[in-house]
Amino acid sequence: MTASQPLAAPVTGPLVTLRAPRDADAEPLLAILSEPEVAEWWVGYTPERVRDEFIAAPDVTRIIEVEGECAGAMFVLRGDDPEYPTTVMHLFIGTRFRGRRVGEEALALAIREEFAAGIARVTLDPNVHNEGAIRSYERLGFRRIGVLRDYQVRPGGHLEDALFLDLTRSDFPDGPPLPQRG
Repeated sequence: MTASQPLAAPVTGPLVTLRAPRDADAEPLLAILSEPEVAEWWVGYTPERVRDEFIAAPDVTRIIEVEGECAGAMFVLRGDDPEYPTTVMHLFIGTRFRGRRVGEEALALAIREEFAAGIARVTLDPNVHNEGAIRSYERLGFRRIGVLRDYQVRPGGHLEDALFLDLTRSDFPDGPPLPQRG
């Protein structure tokens, strides 16, 4: 996998804006990654790791902003083989932004961008125990493909499985619809 292109301009939906990272995002991202309900799945983030993986990687990172505030982030990793036009995405949302379909809107916006760039398939691989995320992804149209056994090293060194999901351009030629609210 390679990086997608850095965002030339922010991508905006009714509630969410996806934009490139800024130095000022490091502190709010670390605070979100330190929330117990986020840290359970995104383990071991330090200020240096946040800067290295998110802030210093504008070709991979999309900051998820809600009402001008950093609400989370996503990685967008585009495959470089034209025979297999696939993008892998990973995201997290701060707990106080949950229940508003922020993650779904962020994914839908990013997927639309990837489909417009010629990508045919987007995949996700959440931990099999991350049921809230899985429900959210399925509401957006992702389908279960299978289980990736012994996929993720967890705290303490044991391995856990991930659920492999995908959504294709044949499912939604222009990308998935944005979530309806209220």
